[in-house]
Amino acid sequence: MQSDLERSLWMDFPVPRYAPLDADTRADICVVGGGIAGLTTAYMLAKEGAKVIVLEAGSIGSGETGRTTAHLSNALDDRYTELERVHGVAGARIAAESHCAAIDRIEAIVREEGIECMFSRLDGFLFRGEHAEPDILERELAAAWRAGLSGLTLPDESAATALGLGQALRFPGQGQFHPMRYLAGLARAIEARGGRICGDTRVARVDDGSPARAATTRGHTVTAESVVVATNSPISDRLAIHTKQAAYRTFAIAIALGSADMPRGLFWDTEDPYHYVRAHVRIDGRRVLIVGGEDHKTGQANDAPVRFARLEAWTRERFRGLGPVEYRWSGQVLEPVDHLAFIGRDPAASHVYIATGDSGHGMTHSTIAGMLITDLILGRENPWAELYSPERKSAKSLGTYAKENLNVARMYGDYLKRGDVADVDDIAPGVGAIVRNGAKLLAVYRDEEGTLTARSAVCTHVGCIVRWNATETSWDCPCHGSRFDVQGNVLNGPARAPLAAAELEEAEEEGEDESRPRQPEDRDRPRPPQP
Repeated sequence: MQSDLERSLWMDFPVPRYAPLDADTRADICVVGGGIAGLTTAYMLAKEGAKVIVLEAGSIGSGETGRTTAHLSNALDDRYTELERVHGVAGARIAAESHCAAIDRIEAIVREEGIECMFSRLDGFLFRGEHAEPDILERELAAAWRAGLSGLTLPDESAATALGLGQALRFPGQGQFHPMRYLAGLARAIEARGGRICGDTRVARVDDGSPARAATTRGHTVTAESVVVATNSPISDRLAIHTKQAAYRTFAIAIALGSADMPRGLFWDTEDPYHYVRAHVRIDGRRVLIVGGEDHKTGQANDAPVRFARLEAWTRERFRGLGPVEYRWSGQVLEPVDHLAFIGRDPAASHVYIATGDSGHGMTHSTIAGMLITDLILGRENPWAELYSPERKSAKSLGTYAKENLNVARMYGDYLKRGDVADVDDIAPGVGAIVRNGAKLLAVYRDEEGTLTARSAVCTHVGCIVRWNATETSWDCPCHGSRFDVQGNVLNGPARAPLAAAELEEAEEEGEDESRPRQPEDRDRPRPPQP
């Protein structure tokens, strides 16, 4: 049964729907984004007695929370050896402490609020990838000890060995849960404390000030003492954060376990990009194995079927007795150049806070965000604030910073390209393509009935040219990860405005040499941001 391909398995659970904001309103705190970061922050502030309102562009969890594989882990995927190199032993210790505290806090919330979300504690196992250095696990064990983690064992002779994965480093005290069930529980707890959640309410602009304001596309405004932007990628600034992190697509599949005897545990390898594995019991009682990996920069590849196939092949080589693939999906991961999330006051504002840069640990980073931002808004000291500060700069990550921003600069070369097809007649039903139309590049989609939709191909964030994502039928920006649907509407920030409407035009002059690509006019070619 493969009818649910291209769909996250978490979407089996129907989360509650919320009515849109229908009038101007005032609150103590306005939270933009109804994923785990937004609702965790709203919940913790509501517990402190704040009047909170949450504005979500779709339904709660409809963004990246609904696309997670929901590992709750302190075994950070950039490894403690690297965290220690960039942030020092003290920084690595805070990273370990905060992620441990996040798992503990999730467990406490589940218990206190009576949330039925399949939360459980289990061990995690880091095993050596095919191309890893021989001593990688030994070095990681030593760094994890220095970071304050205890109870780790190497070599571990339990689950990973039984599966034939080879020597593994065991991290005790990890966790897993059903993210949408947890999110629904958080939403109920927010409302029980007087908070308000508005769905189908997209925020077009966030203005700093005392008070701050969040203006919606429906024309209504929320005025609040503080605004928290928890939209995966911040929509509250143009470049301050986006030059310090990069957007990647990551892929996941859920395979029926069938006759496979899968021990409990979370499993990760040391490849780059790495693979991550967990088992899950579906609501209907059937067991599936969830496997993720095969990442690429957003908008810089359009080969999802190949990546899904590689992911399935990798899985079947290591786990026997599996059934068919039942679900497959992809999600967006934001990778900070120095490996840790940006949580705190927006660098360009005084009353606006952000949570971004999940680095593959969105569930725990989001919970850290709720804890830290609550303290910052309430004026309490928090020992994690400096490490996660959005204003931070790291000299030891300058190489990665330069590499990522040079990659962005190269994307502006798309302005000189001819386009994906020579003519719109070459676009098949259900397909999108970039088409050069005079001096402009257009994003053109043909639906299954043959109707064409044309939009400007210029991303409304900082002007890169979007690219077609065939698997998710979206227009993805290769610079900072903005994504748009086939009508040009924003799916992911940092873009806030939709792709501009456009019309297909006839050739401008008879006899013009159509074989030579036209040069875009200066006004259509913005300069790339400087690293």
